[in-house]
Amino acid sequence: MGVVNVTPDSFSDGGEWFEPSAAVAHGLELLGEGADILDVGGESTRPGSVRVPQDQELARVLPVIERLAARGATVSVDTTRAAVAERAVAAGARIVNDVSGGLADPEMGRAVAETGAAYVAMHWRGHADVMDDRQVYDDVVTDVRDELAARMAALLDDGVRSEQLILDPGLGFAKAGVLNWPLLAHLDALHQLGRPVLVGASRKRFLGHLLADSAGHPAAPRARDDATAAISALSAAAGAWCVRVHTVRASADAVKVAAAWTAASDGPRVGSPRTSPAAAPEPLTSTVALTTESWTTGEQGLPTWQDSGARNHDTQ
Repeated sequence: MGVVNVTPDSFSDGGEWFEPSAAVAHGLELLGEGADILDVGGESTRPGSVRVPQDQELARVLPVIERLAARGATVSVDTTRAAVAERAVAAGARIVNDVSGGLADPEMGRAVAETGAAYVAMHWRGHADVMDDRQVYDDVVTDVRDELAARMAALLDDGVRSEQLILDPGLGFAKAGVLNWPLLAHLDALHQLGRPVLVGASRKRFLGHLLADSAGHPAAPRARDDATAAISALSAAAGAWCVRVHTVRASADAVKVAAAWTAASDGPRVGSPRTSPAAAPEPLTSTVALTTESWTTGEQGLPTWQDSGARNHDTQ
């Protein structure tokens, strides 16, 4: 999932893709680098950010979604507002990526149920202006899992079908630096909930602190891309469905490495007495089509990361 921020104030690239034409061009560039999904957002959720009016958010994202969808891209809308989600799906988005998991807008569950779009429910405890005050946990892995389970139950009560749901641990949201590592190391706890898992670690503060210089100054956001790719590989190997990143090529390559590594771990050893080099597994070259209709009817599950991360880009 490649990030397309149509905002002037996002923490790592605010303003660079603010004009619709620039955002569309950037989205197409990310597709060329190997993105399977483009996540278009019109409101920054960086710590301390101020909310924008709904009409301004719509004006930012709708032209970009329409043009990217018209080019055949699978588009996700990054929003916490039900009305924006509904308009975005009507404009061509197939996924709603809600960092609040439906807590910011009580109408979100209804909107998702009615549109039939896939829905990313992220772990969240409050908007950007208060989230750093709410990072108190007994056990961060257990607490995040249980709070996401509660969000799932509430969304199902609103009419959302289980097959629409994707879960996100919410790295960096109401989580100080050290709290993020246990969540990454124990993605299996989220897998217990039975839904695909999205990991969004790209360029986040906890990576900046990890990569701080000898004087303790955190690494700049763009200097965190290599560490992001490492997390992409480890997350994929741990069974994540998707990784959300600002720069795609390195993470797409990292996911392919994880796929090959996992296939070799699970399959026969090439060159062992029972096999021959010709028995090596074929490259993973297909991707499962993402369609609103399939999620609506329940005829097809969401693709696994092995499918989405191993697309043959020579055919595009």
